[in-house]
Amino acid sequence: MARRRINGKVLWLGLAAALAALLILANAHLVYVAIGSQPECVPHAKSAGEAGKFRAARAVC
Repeated sequence: MARRRINGKVLWLGLAAALAALLILANAHLVYVAIGSQPECVPHAKSAGEAGKFRAARAVC
């Protein structure tokens, strides 16, 4: 059986294309999660000065 050598240029181009595809898919997933998720309301201090609790900068709910 004869063995074929893989051309180095083709190998590097394939690796570069695979890496680019991976980066594009990862960024698309991050955008999807950022747009699709909506955090629930959590209990927080309504007024300043309550010890041990954080106060929201601007409450949405």
